[in-house]
Amino acid sequence: MQGNGFKIGLIFAFLALTLWYLFPTIQWNLEQKQISDLSPSDSAQYVDENREKLASIKERTLNLGLDLQGGMYVMLEVGTPQLILELAGENKDEALEEVVTNARATALANDTDFIDEMAAEFQSQGEGARLSRYFRNDAAEITRRSTNEEIVTFLKAQRTEALDRAIEIIRTRVDRFGVTEPSIVKQGTDRIVVELPGVDDKDRVRNLLKGTARLEFRLAANANDFSSFINQVYDYFDLKAAGDEGDSLDTIQPNALLEVLIPSQGNPYVLGYAEEQDTAEVNALLNDQEIDRMIPRNTTIMWSANTQPYTQNGAEVFTLYGVRTDVEMTGDVIEEASVQFDPTTNVPEVSMTMNAEGARDWARITGANIGKPVAIVLDGFIYTYPNVISKINNGRSSITGVENVGEADDLVNILLSGALPAPLEIVEERTVGASLGQASIDASLNSVLIGLSIVAIFMIVYYRTGGAVADLALLLNIVFILGILAGFKATLTLPGMAGIVLTIGMAVDANVLIFDRIREEQRTGKTIKAAISAGYSNAMSAIFDANITTGFVALVLLSFGVGPIKGFAVTLLAGICCSLFSAIIITRVVVDYLTRTKSNAVNFG
Repeated sequence: MQGNGFKIGLIFAFLALTLWYLFPTIQWNLEQKQISDLSPSDSAQYVDENREKLASIKERTLNLGLDLQGGMYVMLEVGTPQLILELAGENKDEALEEVVTNARATALANDTDFIDEMAAEFQSQGEGARLSRYFRNDAAEITRRSTNEEIVTFLKAQRTEALDRAIEIIRTRVDRFGVTEPSIVKQGTDRIVVELPGVDDKDRVRNLLKGTARLEFRLAANANDFSSFINQVYDYFDLKAAGDEGDSLDTIQPNALLEVLIPSQGNPYVLGYAEEQDTAEVNALLNDQEIDRMIPRNTTIMWSANTQPYTQNGAEVFTLYGVRTDVEMTGDVIEEASVQFDPTTNVPEVSMTMNAEGARDWARITGANIGKPVAIVLDGFIYTYPNVISKINNGRSSITGVENVGEADDLVNILLSGALPAPLEIVEERTVGASLGQASIDASLNSVLIGLSIVAIFMIVYYRTGGAVADLALLLNIVFILGILAGFKATLTLPGMAGIVLTIGMAVDANVLIFDRIREEQRTGKTIKAAISAGYSNAMSAIFDANITTGFVALVLLSFGVGPIKGFAVTLLAGICCSLFSAIIITRVVVDYLTRTKSNAVNFG
């Protein structure tokens, strides 16, 4: 073994390091098996008593992708049209809204960039149509004289900034949610891909990711004006129904609004109540130009976030409130938020503490509106609509009406993480169940074992001793790959398993090149030792060329791929490194040892 001391030390060091990184995974599987063998009560007790230990082990295990352990895949898109309209601010008008609508439709139809389409829409209106009419920003030096090209660059920069900020906020929310090893990556110019292993509560995740966290404090609508508006609305639908009595059944039905909206019976701040299945129809009926003309100045209507039992029949209904359009305060003033329980009802609520500026404004607002409701609005829905009893000087408020502790926790999470700079829309969503993940693991392991067995048998039959050595290196190769993935906290996915199968073939390919060169050297009359030395030397260039080329491809996939493609690239890169190590170093050490101790038994077929 003279001259191989360093190589042997390197092999054992690499093997020890690999086993060190894989040990938590082995330990975790043994713990899971032990827990599954216990009764439900005993397993719960064991988990409770060993919570810290199990968490420590789990943190160091080999991460499995969604396709192997189950979970949720969500692709989100930043609402660029809404962001553009917000950037326009008070300069926004119907012309801009029409341009935005047309540009959005064109971008969706042609799969092109929305901002570019918006600029093209402006240019099609002639030289007089300038984006500078709508967008100003002193910090970015965007003025009335700025060209359309300069403003397009500014808008794209704002979109990128909004996307980066959204990623930070989502990551904070997901971390607070308690997901282990989530993946949150940017895709393109306006999309975010989120992978949440082990999560299957679709509705809760959707709300967590999509909620913009726009917290607003609004005053109630003027009681007299809104009460008059309520009467006008119901009178309008009565008159419309009376006028349509002779029309066909395809037109609006008599008392259409009363069929889906229960009147508030004297409450001057409530337009009515509706069951969940009727809210969409109520919205459609109220989306009427005549209704828009009736609504009082500086007033809008909003639904409650949650239902409450209706006193007459006990049905769960949403409430349609009247509130001021102007926002008195925003969520920027919230300094702390926590889940508390109402001492009387023991129902969860979200307690909020404001900063000094917010406390002053809250004292002013509550002091000036004693006896009147104040709406606490989150993402366009009213969570709380309490009457102000007295002036509040301590800067505290609360969100009530949450359905359970989980929803309260999520609200706290969203409030503390901050508001999203633009709305997010879910454009793609997939959920993989735990049972399907286990089926994928079983199928993947079977494919690896079958592939490994076929290759191992072929190598022994064709290359005899050399084949057996290659098979040993092949087994170590797989162990090394898993160790690298565990050590670098990479995620093993289903395509990653395919990468391992591919690596098996690549590792064998290197040994085939070496052993065939050894055969050729033996045919020239060289001794076994000389043939081995020459065979390894002459095969190196071909082995390195093949692996380096494949490595470049893997790097490209790693740089530009997402999800499954990235998982495949990570495993492939690890496989290339391990294949070179096993083919060049491990097999050479073993072959040299056999040549020195049992030279007559060494046979390459």
